[in-house]
Amino acid sequence: MAGRWRSGGWRALLCLPLAAALSVTALSGCGAVPAPDDPEGRDGRAVQRMLDQRAAAVRNRDAEAFLATVDRGSAGYRAEQRRVFRQMSAVPLDSWTYRLVRTGGFEPARVTGRRLAAQVELRYRLKGYDTAPLVSAQYLTLAQRGGRWYVANDDGVVDGKRGLQQLWDQGTVDVVRGAHSLVLGVGQDRRVLRALADTADRAVPALDRVWPHAWAGRVVVEVPASLGHMAALLGASADGYRGIAAVTTGEVGGSGDEAPADRVIVNPEAYQVLGDFGRNVVITHETAHVATRTATTAATPLWLSEGFADWVGYRAPGRPPRQVAPELAEAVAAGHLPATLPRDDDFRFGSDSDSLSRAYEQGWLACRLIADRWGEKKLVEFYRTVGRAPERAGAVEAALDEVLGTNLADFTALWRKYVASKLD
Repeated sequence: MAGRWRSGGWRALLCLPLAAALSVTALSGCGAVPAPDDPEGRDGRAVQRMLDQRAAAVRNRDAEAFLATVDRGSAGYRAEQRRVFRQMSAVPLDSWTYRLVRTGGFEPARVTGRRLAAQVELRYRLKGYDTAPLVSAQYLTLAQRGGRWYVANDDGVVDGKRGLQQLWDQGTVDVVRGAHSLVLGVGQDRRVLRALADTADRAVPALDRVWPHAWAGRVVVEVPASLGHMAALLGASADGYRGIAAVTTGEVGGSGDEAPADRVIVNPEAYQVLGDFGRNVVITHETAHVATRTATTAATPLWLSEGFADWVGYRAPGRPPRQVAPELAEAVAAGHLPATLPRDDDFRFGSDSDSLSRAYEQGWLACRLIADRWGEKKLVEFYRTVGRAPERAGAVEAALDEVLGTNLADFTALWRKYVASKLD
């Protein structure tokens, strides 16, 4: 999907239900140093004290105190940390803490003197927007000087993965506040960020009209400078996101005011080629993921979570189904009516873009069918009932019976007829 409007919008949108947290538990250790919970592991307690000082310096906006935790023998890294601290000066922080998860587990960077590999959990909240902390992994090399530990490097690798970048690692963050949104951008014209905030401000009430259940009612959007920078925020290859206008990251689950922190991350290269309608669809789709986060669990299939988000995005009248679902319409015209609802694997990035588009289009029409035949309230009830199931197996079948009074075979047959009737 390069550089033009397709599928009623940039169909290949993504929700990453578990990707943002990057759990740092249960990682293999190298055994070079005692773990923090070792009875003789005084290093762990000393490291945690240093991390606490570092966190307090961030919260207090105290650059000198922050740099006091950085190794003076690592001149290049120290200069980088000074720059990063300055680049996040406009970010509205409500909390910022570090927790030492364990020592060891990767080869620390080369520094003079004694060194230590440390796996650390960063937790922070944006003031006025996050009801729970965003959690991110960091893999730090620590250097000991005069009996004290200092951060000397943050490029550690565990299981082939580095800690996720934050937006302020990439440049000076510009902040735009909307009525229901906070937009953070790097390397972007402020007018672009303001327009995005306005779009998000329209998306939030659009969700409130169809999703009557508690959610934060606000959206945090990050706009990096390029596709490559977007991929770095996600810890992934840029190739898989080339036609992706935006993604939502966050943890599934949570409840009420403790909903996990979400971030809508925009690919500026794909997003900017869209018209106003396409941008509204993209941001409304991603806002739907934010609103439904606490009702989305491991039991929720992607055809339902992505289909519901698309249903909200395209709910406003004006686009006939053949315009919204051209790839599926083309397949149906060629005699290839889908036999079953799409599987989670059908939404895998890096696959054929037309196949991926068809998966989204099939999910959208399944949710539209439920809204048309049983009503919008029943669609919302069905979504929540599936998410409450203890496991994936049987979740959709039980919800079809309980909420819609049908079974999977009959629903699939009805859906196939619906697809054919809307796309003929």
